[in-house]
Amino acid sequence: MTSFASAKAAERPEEIAVKDPHKNYNWAQVDEILNRIVNGLLQHNFGPDDRIAIFAENAAETALANIGGLLSGVSVVPVNFHLTAEEVAYILTDSAARLLFVDGATAERGIQAAADAGIRTVIAWDAPHVGGVAQWQDWLAGNSPDDPPTDMTPRPNLLYTSGTTGRPKGTPLPPTMFAGGETIAEHLQLMKELAAAAGMGDGTQLVVGPLYHTGPLSAARSLARGVPLIILGRFDAEKTLAAIEDHRIEGTLMVPTHFVRMLALPEDVRNKYDTSSLQRIAHTGAKCPVDVKRAMIEWLGPVLFEAYGASEVGTTNQITSEEWLEHPGSVGKTNEPFEALILDDDDNPLPPNEEGRLYFKDTTGRGVVYHNDPEKTAAAHIAPGVFTLGEIGYMDEDGYVYITDRFSDMVVSGGVNIYPAESEQVIIDHPDVQDVACIGVPNPEMGEELKALVIPRDAAHPPQADDIITWCRDRLSHYKCPRSVEFVEDLGRNTMGKVNKRKLKKPYWP
Repeated sequence: MTSFASAKAAERPEEIAVKDPHKNYNWAQVDEILNRIVNGLLQHNFGPDDRIAIFAENAAETALANIGGLLSGVSVVPVNFHLTAEEVAYILTDSAARLLFVDGATAERGIQAAADAGIRTVIAWDAPHVGGVAQWQDWLAGNSPDDPPTDMTPRPNLLYTSGTTGRPKGTPLPPTMFAGGETIAEHLQLMKELAAAAGMGDGTQLVVGPLYHTGPLSAARSLARGVPLIILGRFDAEKTLAAIEDHRIEGTLMVPTHFVRMLALPEDVRNKYDTSSLQRIAHTGAKCPVDVKRAMIEWLGPVLFEAYGASEVGTTNQITSEEWLEHPGSVGKTNEPFEALILDDDDNPLPPNEEGRLYFKDTTGRGVVYHNDPEKTAAAHIAPGVFTLGEIGYMDEDGYVYITDRFSDMVVSGGVNIYPAESEQVIIDHPDVQDVACIGVPNPEMGEELKALVIPRDAAHPPQADDIITWCRDRLSHYKCPRSVEFVEDLGRNTMGKVNKRKLKKPYWP
């Protein structure tokens, strides 16, 4: 393959290219594996609207399957490995996926979801005793190791975000995060050039977040431009520091919850690891508390780089450590092609330093795009290309944006978006529940957590809180369910049946 993996395989074939907690592959092996993946996928003759999906926990194979899909010119759908079989089946059907990759932890749910979605080909790694799937090693062995063509059109990922209707929404990886190009060969070169222009080096990258999430997945794609990857599983603060020292990590992407957990380590534990190799820690996913970010900069130096945005549009704002120290609490200035707008409740612009609803104008006119859903796409905008990520803030005279609150229902817990409507639609079916509203309340480690405010059918004999949580967890992925339940007499619904979530949240927030 004419790729950077091939170049590395020729220059340093024995050098580790990708490593997870259980295995590693050198550049020569990665080059051959990617050739076999691409040649295997090309045999399926995928059309421009067909996709492959990856439903697996963090592993070297997860990254390789993602990159193999990219290099074969097929759009890849990363699927949250916490989801139930029913939730996965919806995504597979909606995305028109024709092939599914799974691992040992997800195989059972994946096979059921694939059957429900009419997918005939399921390929599994680390699942030797699971029937009904093609084993990864056997599948690779049956594909040619020869260099495949590179004249296919590169296609962006289709990402799924939860929605207020209770069903996830598909959104294509936006142009601001996709290198583009007419061919795979051109795409790889553009990927390299864009990374260099953004100041991203070729040093070893550490992946600590789940590979179904946009940020960590973008880091994993850097393997395609010849950047070595160290992939960790579930986050562990001290193991992360050990990996930084052991592999001389230069870059990684984290969320504020990771910072909180690392700062919670005893000082002697933090100080025993050499982190001097770090050049860039990008962070995203949730608002970072000022004291947490300041402590991280004081500990690791000015290596933090904050990116604010969303899967639907990419990064709208960014700020370096040096800028942040001069503008503490800011998420930075707004990137082209976006323009930040602070609007009042009547959509009128507000002057600098006055708090209002934060909107963005995409000067290309694209804005937010939802797969197969022009109505939701239109509903996401108040004018052509003008959209919001659901937050309240202000902009100073220098153009630095500050986030102060949320006006959408979405809860961000540990960098993961949770839409209360999904839990509400499940809990309302509980036989002892009259009404329910779920809100975000403070959590010192996760930033926010979901709480259910429940009106019981019989106020004298309400159900147990644990029963409500269990009811929800039996029907939804656990991370989407409330961590606590409070029984109330009234939710303050208006004559149209709507609940003022900001008013419900107010007593819980300082």
